[in-house]
Amino acid sequence: MKKDPVTTVIIPDVINVYPTTRTGDQIFCSCFFQLKQQYKEKNIAKRIFIRLQSYYNISFMKPFFIGNIEIKTPIIQGGMGVGISLSGLASAVANEGGIGVISCAGLGLLYPKGKGDYTEKCICGLKEEIRKARQKTKGIIGVNIMVALSNYAEMVRTAISEKIDVVFAGAGLPLDLPLYLTPESKTKLVPIVSSSRAAKIICDKWQKNFDYLPDAIVVEGPKAGGHLGFKKEQIQDEKYALESLIPEVVAIAMSYKERKDIPVIAAGGISTGEDIARFMQLGASAVQMGSIFVTTQECDASQTFKEVYIHSKPEDVLIIESPVGMPGRAIDGEFIRNVEKGQEKPKCCSFHCIKTCDYQKSPYCIIKALYNAAKGNMKRGYAFAGSNAFLSEKIRSVKEVITTLNNEFLLATCQLAPAKMKT
Repeated sequence: MKKDPVTTVIIPDVINVYPTTRTGDQIFCSCFFQLKQQYKEKNIAKRIFIRLQSYYNISFMKPFFIGNIEIKTPIIQGGMGVGISLSGLASAVANEGGIGVISCAGLGLLYPKGKGDYTEKCICGLKEEIRKARQKTKGIIGVNIMVALSNYAEMVRTAISEKIDVVFAGAGLPLDLPLYLTPESKTKLVPIVSSSRAAKIICDKWQKNFDYLPDAIVVEGPKAGGHLGFKKEQIQDEKYALESLIPEVVAIAMSYKERKDIPVIAAGGISTGEDIARFMQLGASAVQMGSIFVTTQECDASQTFKEVYIHSKPEDVLIIESPVGMPGRAIDGEFIRNVEKGQEKPKCCSFHCIKTCDYQKSPYCIIKALYNAAKGNMKRGYAFAGSNAFLSEKIRSVKEVITTLNNEFLLATCQLAPAKMKT
């Protein structure tokens, strides 16, 4: 019988050349992707990976499902508004096997030539961004819709009618989200929560009122960028850390297992492949990442906005008060300092973009501030950002970011001593 070259030649050669010391692990990871290219045409790369995975006790990021949709790279790009994550960034992430997410916030400002009032312009903008994304990718596209938006219902209806793959809804409890599904809808519904209690409430309400359970649940911890579902005093409290929240929400999801598999997605402050591996060990099926994609070539924000991230320092990332009525995390700047001095109070409001916002009491107009920043006018706005935004060093492509995360994940799962391989 002819001997298998994978077992008799390739595997032993790799093991001999790349010993399992810590330095060896690092070299091995580098070698691993070279092997993939070298043996791709001989159709044995997959077999090499499986054997080496067994020998080195390593693991790769595994695909997961949201309903019947397979996500080959378990990374969801977080929705970032206004104008930060549109069709450009979303399609690039989708092309790498993740879920690319278009933010619905403030689309009316980005499409001022659309017909009608602000809400109608938002509808027009969402349709156009979904259309653009579909032209650039065959991958999975989602939209992020804040429950706090005054046009929340219109945005959900539009996204579903445009056959978006996934709706992510947060900044409030989306208790009526399944109401907008039609009999022919294939859109998946994913609430974003900040506690196991919120996850339980949503699951029970949806099950009772709509005979429906979430297709997945995003758990956003206190290190996230943008609006936070925590009180100020909870943000630094370890009881509310994402590491504590994930097992709790996984337990909630598992309690409905007889009816539906509900994957849990970790979000907030995740910036490396090592982070991804750690949260998957805690039970998460995937992660949501936002800030890491801001400093990419494909991100829809201006170059000036991206440079704010690159030039930021740890002390620049701070907690602010938002007109939405929630704390938020942002990068300090001239505009935020002017807000603290009371110099940015709006004199009128043409949008009423947030349900709870009263412009006469608001310290500033959040939609204008975020729009201005996205366009590069940092004197008239600011950048929302996650706790690790200051780690950004340069502009990269989305493909480079995903490749680095895969390599880091691989390295994080390597063990110092390999399991004995059976040949």
